[in-house]
Amino acid sequence: MSKTLLDRFLQRGVKHGRLGVVFADGSTSTYGTPAPGFPEIVLRFTDAKVPRDIILDPRLGAAEAFIDGRLLIEEGDVMGLVSLLRANNAWDKGGDIGRPSLIKRLVNHASFAAEQINNRVGSKKNVAHHYDIGNALYALMLDSEHWQYSCAYWPRDDMTLGEAQGAKLAHIAKKLALSPGQRVLDIGCGWGGMAIHLARHHDVHVTGITLSEEQAALAREKVRAAGVADKVTISLEDYRDTAASGRRFDRIVSVGMFEHVGRAQFETFFKACARMLADDGVMLLHTIGRMGSPGTTDAFTRKYIFPGGYIPALSETVAASEKFRLIASDVETLRLHYAKTIRVWYDNCVTHRGAIIGLHDERFYRMWTFYLAGAATVFEYGGMCNYQIQFIRSRNALPITRDYLLTGD
Repeated sequence: MSKTLLDRFLQRGVKHGRLGVVFADGSTSTYGTPAPGFPEIVLRFTDAKVPRDIILDPRLGAAEAFIDGRLLIEEGDVMGLVSLLRANNAWDKGGDIGRPSLIKRLVNHASFAAEQINNRVGSKKNVAHHYDIGNALYALMLDSEHWQYSCAYWPRDDMTLGEAQGAKLAHIAKKLALSPGQRVLDIGCGWGGMAIHLARHHDVHVTGITLSEEQAALAREKVRAAGVADKVTISLEDYRDTAASGRRFDRIVSVGMFEHVGRAQFETFFKACARMLADDGVMLLHTIGRMGSPGTTDAFTRKYIFPGGYIPALSETVAASEKFRLIASDVETLRLHYAKTIRVWYDNCVTHRGAIIGLHDERFYRMWTFYLAGAATVFEYGGMCNYQIQFIRSRNALPITRDYLLTGD
């Protein structure tokens, strides 16, 4: 029965490109027709339960079968497999790669709601799940100069990853409209790349906060090596505690952190930011976002990648900020920049496959590459993008045209 249901699912879901499946009983099926730009993939299922697992929850079921070595890719790779499925079911054409069964959806919604509480203890635990798995892994995957684990900015296709990440830092700095000597708060500072860039190029004083112990330790090392230790402070601190301290900042920047806040804490986050931002201050929020209406985080991402995380819709993000009289002075939607970024990360991981397996194991490598393949393709064909939202408290805080973004470094 599960095999029949999966057959129908794949007949509907794969029209362009070719997907071949060898089932555990030795039977084979082929779906789709060859088409330019669409990959050709051949899978083999090692046991009869794989079709059932995929039907119950197409994303999590396929992911776990691949991670466990029960779904083998005999021709092509996991990036090609996920690209094929998503390209045939593009979000902007009304498609969906596959919803879980009703029972799975009810369970997912219940557990998702509980995870979104994200208090201080829970937030630190969730961050550690992803970012404290070892700096060595990220050294193999990210750009070597800035160590940016967020969407790069690609004004030219021929840029290296390091150049594109540098362009992202400069792009955000322009939106902050910095002046020498200003106090800047970097919420979710990662390994310190943003803080170092702002201190080095704009002569400002940056306080970077993170909940990851591994990130904080390495960020401090990088700050010292960059020669900006007199201008940058890295603290292991929750943004709620920073706000409670009464400190205020001329500028606030947060890149790739809002996705970890949790929907239940959106208003808490913006209340804290409004409290910390100077009256004439500027804030720049860079976050992954949903191009459609609010939703829930899929079970694979919650279980393996970002527990407690949630990708916000623009509507709910702005609605939460409006309650604290933060003015959304500029919004930019980066549509394909993250897809380009993640594809480079994926290629780096494939290049360093042996080293990653040595750090972790084969199962981790399969999980990580499945995550990157899904992440890249959801920006190419799914409903995700990146938002850069600029906030001010005073309508006079910035020039009245956007021309200032076109000048300077």
